[in-house]
Amino acid sequence: MKKTVVIDVVGLSSSLIGAHTPFLQKYISNKNLSLIEPMLPAVTTAVQSTYVTGKWPSEHGIVGNGWYDREDGEVKFWKQSNKLVHAEMIWEKAKKEDPSFTCSKMFWWYNMYSSADFAVTPRPNYLADGRKIPDCYSHPAELRDRLQKELGQFPLFQFWGPGANIKSTQWIADASILTDQWHNPTLSLIYLPHLDYCLQKFGPDLSRISKDLNEIDAVLAQLVSYYEKKDTEIIILSEYGIGAVNNPIHLNRLFRENNLLQIRVERGLELLDPGASKAFVVADHQIAHVYINDNSVTDKVRNLLEKVPGIELILDKTAQSNYHIDHERSGDLVLMADQQSWFTYYFWLDDAVAPDYARVVDIHKKPGYDPVEMFMTSKLRAGYKLLRKKAGFRYVMDVIPLDATLVKGSHGRTGTPAELHPIIITNNPLGKNIFATEVQAIIWNTLF
Repeated sequence: MKKTVVIDVVGLSSSLIGAHTPFLQKYISNKNLSLIEPMLPAVTTAVQSTYVTGKWPSEHGIVGNGWYDREDGEVKFWKQSNKLVHAEMIWEKAKKEDPSFTCSKMFWWYNMYSSADFAVTPRPNYLADGRKIPDCYSHPAELRDRLQKELGQFPLFQFWGPGANIKSTQWIADASILTDQWHNPTLSLIYLPHLDYCLQKFGPDLSRISKDLNEIDAVLAQLVSYYEKKDTEIIILSEYGIGAVNNPIHLNRLFRENNLLQIRVERGLELLDPGASKAFVVADHQIAHVYINDNSVTDKVRNLLEKVPGIELILDKTAQSNYHIDHERSGDLVLMADQQSWFTYYFWLDDAVAPDYARVVDIHKKPGYDPVEMFMTSKLRAGYKLLRKKAGFRYVMDVIPLDATLVKGSHGRTGTPAELHPIIITNNPLGKNIFATEVQAIIWNTLF
């Protein structure tokens, strides 16, 4: 068995490797770089689940970063239980082959209650007074305490939101090295999210993201240097590339204007009521799941969608099977945006009555993914809110704008140009192009 590390550099594509990534450019000069065909949906949780199981979303069930739970009538995003992945993981398969095998899973998704030996994942503390305290969750539980004693508190507010920066990625890299020193796992899975922020904010504009590329390059140099000294096989890969977009599509607003959406008004603000809606949309980057609760409106829904500029694919359950996304969790229709477009979750028609969670970072309450959470309305307003916090007053960090045109990069679709495909860098040649379902076998063959 060969000690192996898989480093997931989110958003990395061949188009980004160059003058701003000197270490990586030199590193690949004597390695093998292959392109991974983007799968549907090309989003974090689905792709990672495919990489560790070798199965498509139609089999493992992760059809997106979130979906509608038909039983309890709620949209759920960014859940963490590994029990949601309905397929055997590579580390479970490896333990059958060799009981001494161990796995460290550092911030890869669905990391709670998994069978991995060592796991760390973001998990804030939600206090009774409404505060959210940065923290993480680990298995074994004492690993969290040991890491935070060495590295300080996990920088949750630098992991996502307007303050996202290299600090969270650096913390993950340092934690991965410490975990390796303490436990020496056979397989380490390391997630480096840094490029996700700048690429969604600015798109693949090298003039805007050169600093971020320098920063992730330095973290990669640190990790590769460490693992090379330990005679470890190194695999560097990504889940998707991020392309430029300029056309946000507000499908829930369209459905509302056509009497398909049910809205509740609470404290003068509007909330989407998915269980009571005839049809609604769960937006996830360039993919959207359309759930239809009233079959009598199916034709109306499809006719509306066919007239929307920016929608490239409309897949019913039969057509979904061609893209390996047909599952009980997927929408009655699955939509794919064209290259310049992406889907918002917005359902209100007047910003004055937008729900309170719209203006804060709240990845669990929003009935869809919201990349606008990376922007801030005003640093002055944020500073005022922080002063209230320090003074002991109640506060809401309502500093997120409601302008979807701010977002310049997105992902999720298939059919992107080759220079935007996700990549995999290995010691051994793989061929020019591979499928996402082949990654598990590549890791397996490296291990054994």
